Amino acid sequence: MILEPRAADLDLVEVENALLRAAVGDYSAEAAVLLLANAGHWLPQLQGAGLISLLGDVDGDGLWAQVAWPDLDAALRAGRIGGSSSQLRLLRAAASLAEGQPVDLGDLAAGLDRDGLALLLAAVAHAGGSHGGELPPLAAWPLRG
Repeated sequence: MILEPRAADLDLVEVENALLRAAVGDYSAEAAVLLLANAGHWLPQLQGAGLISLLGDVDGDGLWAQVAWPDLDAALRAGRIGGSSSQLRLLRAAASLAEGQPVDLGDLAAGLDRDGLALLLAAVAHAGGSHGGELPPLAAWPLRG
C-alpha cells in the first residue's frame, strides 16, 4: 500500500515550494504565497490546521499544494489558527490576493507594523507584475534572516 504524501508530513520549505509551484504564472497567487511565507507565522499554522492540501506531482517537477482559502474564516472562529492583529491582517491580505476576498485597505494598512507593511507593499507590487523585466520591483521582498 502506497500512502499519498500529506502537507503535514512536509517541512516548511517543501510546503512553500509546493505552494509556489502551483501558483507560478499567476502573480496574485504567487504574491499570496510569498506573503504568507515571508511573514513566517502562517505557513506552519495553516499546515498544522490541515488548511494546506497537496495536489500531487502535477507536472513531474515536484508536489503542488494549495491553501484552503474559503475555510480560513471557520478555522479562525474555531480557534484552529490565530495570530496578532497585524498577522491576521496579513492573512486577510493574502486571501484577498489569492481569492479576491474583500479587504478594507485602509484598515489593513493602518493596522500593520512596519515589517508587515513592507511585506504588504512587496505583495501588491508582485501581484502587479513589478518583479519582472529590466526594472527593479517597486517594493522588493525583504531578505529572510
